[in-house]
Amino acid sequence: VHGWSCDRTYWDEQVPYFAEQHSVVTIDLAGHGESGLERDSWTMRAFGEDVAAVVEKLDLDQIVLVGHSMGGLVVVEAANLLGDRVKVVVGADTFGDVSGRIPDEQMEAFLQPFRADFGVSMDGLARNNFFVPSSDSAFIEQIAEDMSSAPPEVGVGALKGYLDWYNNESETALRELHVPLRLINSDYNPTNVEAGRAATSSFEVVLMSGVGHFQMMEDPETFNRLLEEIVTEFAGTA
Repeated sequence: VHGWSCDRTYWDEQVPYFAEQHSVVTIDLAGHGESGLERDSWTMRAFGEDVAAVVEKLDLDQIVLVGHSMGGLVVVEAANLLGDRVKVVVGADTFGDVSGRIPDEQMEAFLQPFRADFGVSMDGLARNNFFVPSSDSAFIEQIAEDMSSAPPEVGVGALKGYLDWYNNESETALRELHVPLRLINSDYNPTNVEAGRAATSSFEVVLMSGVGHFQMMEDPETFNRLLEEIVTEFAGTA
């Protein structure tokens, strides 16, 4: 599951690799990619319900749920809806600090520039926060342009939903998570492992170096190897 203001094509380096041995499903969350805008709820729970609906429609089992960034929150919500069908939840550069909270008054101040001009605000956020000095300039341009062209109502709504989840729902959602949580994070930002393990005892993280937020695109070879190790660990578990 892709992240905020992204789409399923962000997994193009993973799909053929894993499709050799597994059934691989990528989706565009509501309001993203080729999915429609016919809704007014951009919460993590609603996105999780979208993922669960796809699982039900395709009658999938023995599932490894993989979510990048905001998609990590979404797949936790989906896992809590899908029960024993899910074997493990894998987050890609997500849950860096599950104890993070933002007061309501600060949230509105943070959201205001995005409400005023989503494209400009997103472009600046992406360029200044998602990459490392060695990141390819053309790649930075590609991501910044793509994310900043997202529908503003979806971008702002999903950002608010993301912040609301951390403020009001994360503690319960992670406590109720009944399967292991494994993370493949970049070390360009620290991961608060202590907070993660306090939230859910199965929290484990492996770090990638030399990449930014989109590590599955910047270094797909390493990312695929690390994800394959997790998939193999949980394949065929009861």
